[in-house]
Amino acid sequence: MDITIDPQSPTPPYEQVRLRIAALAAEGTLPAGTRLPPVRHLATDLNLAVNTVARAYRELEQAGLVETRGRAGTLVTAAAARTPEAARKAAHRYAETTRSLGLTSQQALDLVKAALTQSPGAA
Repeated sequence: MDITIDPQSPTPPYEQVRLRIAALAAEGTLPAGTRLPPVRHLATDLNLAVNTVARAYRELEQAGLVETRGRAGTLVTAAAARTPEAARKAAHRYAETTRSLGLTSQQALDLVKAALTQSPGAA
């Protein structure tokens, strides 16, 4: 992840981290579902205090741009990646349908991948 902290900037380091992650998500470099590095790891990489990175993550979460899922980590949300609402709704409908049909997550993903690689109009 390409984050550089400018110690001379009047913008606090936590805000620099927050703004950069939000920008990377918005431009598609961090697509929805991307797992962010653990707080301690990113703090070490950026030579920042753990609490500084934790604050950036907290503020991103409060804004709905990331979601923390315990051991699964902190993930970029669809809202942060500017995924269209219609696409998010379609994905949820697809997930519900495949679950009701008894498909595993992997089977559902395999079907989507196959559909995306087919030529338009192919069934």
